[in-house]
Amino acid sequence: MPPAFLASEYAPASPEHALFHIIPVPLEYTLSYGTGAARGPAAILEASQQLEAWDGYSCPGAHGIHTAPAVDCNGGIEAALEHIAQSTHGALAHNALPILLGGEHSATLGALRALKERYEHFGIVHIDAHADLRSRHQGSIYSHASVMRRAVADLGLRLAQFGVRDLCLEEVQARRDFNVHFLDAPELARTGLPAAPLPGDFPETVYISFDVDGLDPACIPATGTPVPGGLGWYDALEIVARCVSRRRVIGFDVVELAPLPGLHASDYTAARLVYHIMGLVERHAVLPR
Repeated sequence: MPPAFLASEYAPASPEHALFHIIPVPLEYTLSYGTGAARGPAAILEASQQLEAWDGYSCPGAHGIHTAPAVDCNGGIEAALEHIAQSTHGALAHNALPILLGGEHSATLGALRALKERYEHFGIVHIDAHADLRSRHQGSIYSHASVMRRAVADLGLRLAQFGVRDLCLEEVQARRDFNVHFLDAPELARTGLPAAPLPGDFPETVYISFDVDGLDPACIPATGTPVPGGLGWYDALEIVARCVSRRRVIGFDVVELAPLPGLHASDYTAARLVYHIMGLVERHAVLPR
């Protein structure tokens, strides 16, 4: 069993005394290229032991980190999504911030379902190489390539996408149909990030979904579908910082790490990403408690 997140620096907190609830989700049902995402959560937890409590600006872990048991992902994708929703509800019951560690990106849907019951109206800040707006992929509406389609079509959530550089014509049309805001990687490379990256009518309450392939493969090569031309480390963090500034953040996920033997740099980078987003939320956003 892997250690609790950042247990090397902070004693694991009880659920009622932790702002951050880490939820490992070793989900791997619908991946369409590289495999290994089910090992991602454990790799992130192991690598987090090498992090410093001070992230360069603050010590977000001082607010308390609780690591929940890994979600049971057996029994098919629909059962797994229900288990993810239940674990998310567990964090929300303590007014905590649920943080999913994937696992494939389909896991996000389970958390969104639980958050929809609690908050009803919120937006998703989505960083990814792919739009994930296909109506179905390889026969499944729950594919990792369809998770944002489920969010906008089934749950009626607003969506803003950053760093995308690989999408199909169906997804181009879906962006129009569902009023998706986007700043794709080529545009960001040409013009940079606006001071206000979200549209004026975007919800004040947001969830962050970060697929590690949103970063350039030079940062994290260990992912199922790496695409060249991705975001740099500091650019990605700045997107998150500007999107959460003075907004209410109700949770986030970091998904699609597929660890490679001997390449522990990717695991460490993913763990560092989780902790740095915690720090950005702590310093810039309105916290749920």
